Amino acid sequence: MELRHLRYFAAVVQWKGYREASRHLYIAQPSISQAVSDLESELGIRLFSREGRAARLTPEGEAFYEEAIKTLAQAARSIATAQRAAKGEIGRLGVGFMGFSTYPFLSDLLRKYKARHPGVALRLVEDVPHGQNLAFDRGEIDIGFTRPPSSDRSSSYESRLLFREPLVVALPKTRKVTTKRIRIADLASERFVIFQRTSSPEVFDTIVRVCNDNGFSPRLHNELNNMNSVLASVEAGEGIAIVSATASNLRADNVHFFRLQPDKVRIDFVATWQKKEPSVALKSFLDLLAEEMSAIRQKTELAWQIGATYRSI
Repeated sequence: MELRHLRYFAAVVQWKGYREASRHLYIAQPSISQAVSDLESELGIRLFSREGRAARLTPEGEAFYEEAIKTLAQAARSIATAQRAAKGEIGRLGVGFMGFSTYPFLSDLLRKYKARHPGVALRLVEDVPHGQNLAFDRGEIDIGFTRPPSSDRSSSYESRLLFREPLVVALPKTRKVTTKRIRIADLASERFVIFQRTSSPEVFDTIVRVCNDNGFSPRLHNELNNMNSVLASVEAGEGIAIVSATASNLRADNVHFFRLQPDKVRIDFVATWQKKEPSVALKSFLDLLAEEMSAIRQKTELAWQIGATYRSI
């Protein structure tokens, strides 16, 4: 059974005969007659009782007509939906993000996207890099704002560098510091609170390497899964933390952030998505992201300055 069979059948009912249906559909009458005959053969019932030139529905034909109209209406809706999806007017887009790193720009980016594509449903997933990897694997997100993919995943992902951020040290405000920069070597005797390695391997390994390059191995006091928890531990006097500069976007009233000396290391922050044909929704989001790159970097750098306890960050 094809949709054209239902369309021809419905037209015969609507126009009360084969001749008028043929005239309105611009289809030869024999073709319509054959389609209806094929439909009756497939169903094993008579749809019309033919009396002269009139085509009157049988009782079973009336029941079938009601359902046929519903099917044709649903088919029309499905076609319209598919066409709108192809234009990017509707669909879904899953977005993974690290909250403190995307705070300066993500809300504006999403607002502009929704203004252009109001029919696309957004699913937002806030998580650490490892959590976003799992969300990709489960098909929950289409794009992630995160650290660069690890070597074992990079061949399956595309990435776009958004910005490169320095490391800073977070100290409790009770610590009296008169300089704007802290020598890394001077932290050798400190207890460290750190973002656990399973959550963000790149950042963890970079922090440990920076310490090693300056003559010591950090004394890891606590390894936590949440940057808010890291800063709360610093506030509580449980240790100090070397963190990425965007951590200063978080509200931590009793923490000061200081640039490090030497200050050679930068940590990349990227937008990443899987290497496959992107959906229309994702492609339109990537187009907007490309337009906003300059603004994203400006907003991020400004946030570092505002979030720091001094203006030279």
